[in-house]
Amino acid sequence: MRRVATASLLLLGLSALAARPGAPLRGFFPEEAGREEEFEAQFRRAPTPERAREDLRVLAQEPHMAGTPADFRTAQYVLKQFRGAGLDAEIVTYNVLLAYPRQVKVDLVAPRHRRGPTPEALNRRRDSADLQDLLPYNAYSPSGDVTADVVYANYGMPEDYERLKSDGIDVAGKIVLVRYGRCFRGVKASVAEERGAAALLLYSDPADDGYRLGEVFPRGPWRPPTAVQRGSILSLSDSPGDPLTPGVAATKDAHRLPMAKARVPHIPTTPLSYEDAAPILENLEGPVAPSDWQGAMPLNYRFGPGPSKVHLKLSMDFHVRPIWDVMARIPGAKHPEEWVVVGNHRDAWSYGAADPASGTAPLLAVARGFGQLLAKGWRPKRTIILASWDAEEFGLIGSTEWAEEHAAELAGNAVAYINVDIGVSGPHFNAAAVPSLSRLLREVSTGVTDPGSGRPLVAVWSEESGGTKKETSEGADAVPHTQLVDLPNATVRELGSGSDYTPFLEHLGIASLNFGFEGSFGVYHSEFDNFNWMTSFGDPDFRYSVATSQILGTLAMRLADADVLPLDYEEYGNAIQSYIRGLQAELQRGHKESQLPTDEALRAAKQFTETAARLNQALERREKGESELREPEKLNRSLIEVERNFLIPEGLPGRNWFHHVFFAPGVYTGYSAVLVPGVRDAMEREDWPLARRELGLVIRGIERASDSLDNGLKQAEAQPLAP
Repeated sequence: MRRVATASLLLLGLSALAARPGAPLRGFFPEEAGREEEFEAQFRRAPTPERAREDLRVLAQEPHMAGTPADFRTAQYVLKQFRGAGLDAEIVTYNVLLAYPRQVKVDLVAPRHRRGPTPEALNRRRDSADLQDLLPYNAYSPSGDVTADVVYANYGMPEDYERLKSDGIDVAGKIVLVRYGRCFRGVKASVAEERGAAALLLYSDPADDGYRLGEVFPRGPWRPPTAVQRGSILSLSDSPGDPLTPGVAATKDAHRLPMAKARVPHIPTTPLSYEDAAPILENLEGPVAPSDWQGAMPLNYRFGPGPSKVHLKLSMDFHVRPIWDVMARIPGAKHPEEWVVVGNHRDAWSYGAADPASGTAPLLAVARGFGQLLAKGWRPKRTIILASWDAEEFGLIGSTEWAEEHAAELAGNAVAYINVDIGVSGPHFNAAAVPSLSRLLREVSTGVTDPGSGRPLVAVWSEESGGTKKETSEGADAVPHTQLVDLPNATVRELGSGSDYTPFLEHLGIASLNFGFEGSFGVYHSEFDNFNWMTSFGDPDFRYSVATSQILGTLAMRLADADVLPLDYEEYGNAIQSYIRGLQAELQRGHKESQLPTDEALRAAKQFTETAARLNQALERREKGESELREPEKLNRSLIEVERNFLIPEGLPGRNWFHHVFFAPGVYTGYSAVLVPGVRDAMEREDWPLARRELGLVIRGIERASDSLDNGLKQAEAQPLAP
């Protein structure tokens, strides 16, 4: 009862915060705050459900895989909308390695014969022309022709193979069948290759995103029997981007690696529906799999090997092909060299109504809303860049190539990157961010109405993130996964990888965030992610699309217009302390405290937090009109530099594309964040000299960041105003 009462009081307080007029606008001087609030209110009135519906209908009217003519048509549509809003916009072309399927054949040849794969839409002929455009496959799988016994390996994690080994089962030379979930599909391919598998089959079990969770499409939102999850199997744990131009932009004249040296998988891999996986599984013998390996299909899941035998034949077409980012720019009136970048990817594996058109439609709404404000006299202080990325689905390629091409400008001047991937697949708000942006995200959400309840979004978000288990398809790899961190009020998660914020945060040290509304999204990366699914289940009235637009645009305005950047490093400092205490707890559980002393790291984090708290107090006095700042421009420069201080030039051991000391995707997750990754990776290998070296780099990064905050504090601690 006490917990319920506390939660109720919290929600009342949040609602009051949203409704209270005259509350100071963090980051704005009193003489500027009123003007900003009026422009933000005008912007939030601009997006409409009708326009969102029409944008999504056009964007999702045909399959538009990256590099195809249909993909270029979506680029032209976005360009037309940007320019129609009065923005300066262009298409930027990169030439990257893309792999398309020529033939995908998965036949069960023993103990009975069955042709596969089954077409997703059962009313389409097996040899029809449009099937080729929608052929399910895993991008960057090599071609191959393999016939072998099948072994079932659960989710295909390293521990699953260890379990098979303990039962005397060797997967070498076998075709391994694993289900989607728990980690990025590229990790599954990499681990299967390491274990000597001849080929890999991935399937979606109805336990993870199918009928165990509810009605399947078209009666409900979950995955129907023939739906297949496509997707890339490039290793996001090593680096994203074009495999032929690692670390540099894939411009027309860029130096390219020979194909033999490209970072691509080496065993044939392809996805299946659970309708096609069922006859393979039901004909396996061998030991019965443990209870946590049992899926939802009405059969007894066994390890194998055999007597199920599969003939897998893949023919893949690898070529360098053009992709098209669409970029719009609103020059800053006061600090044009400082950039706020807002992005969403546009390419899809099929029709892509939720992934990604439900994020593209809000991006277009933001462009139109900003165009209307510009006509009324608004000018952002900083430059705003709107980005429609291409080839995200192949490995975050469009965003990575652009970030690599503009690395020097971004490292010097970028304030923040704001990302939306799947904007709407249901009613539950979810967000991930660096801790310095968490408070801003909550503040912006106080001014946005939750479409389902009519209450302030922050109240509903706080209520749901306080322990309510939401229906999402995280087990089915539907969205980039993240690591929970306990923060006050509404929970903001830590960024890992799996979407376009990755090059900005983890390569270049730019404060980043990602958000969207989630729900029962069972048709991820299938051809059933279409306009019909969206209007039936995802966002029938397109009210959540409007809310996504309001959040996206208001975040950009707040960052672009602020007198003092609203980055909260006190919250960041508290988060860093929690990361280090997490390391301490893990060391204590293993009785390894003497191997890796952490007291110095915790002291540095506490000092950082204390300096940040003093800076917050000084800024609050200025926002109330009680003091003046000496040189706000120098203060903002110090605030921007803090995130850069957390980079290590040499990168993480074995993964030198990733430079951030606090955030990187896990080696065996691909999506989920590993916090303090250099240290944790070394701890996992029990390489204690390396762990101590990596922790030393963390400490020095924190100390550099504290120095930047201290420089900012000198600008903020001015004399009070004279009476």
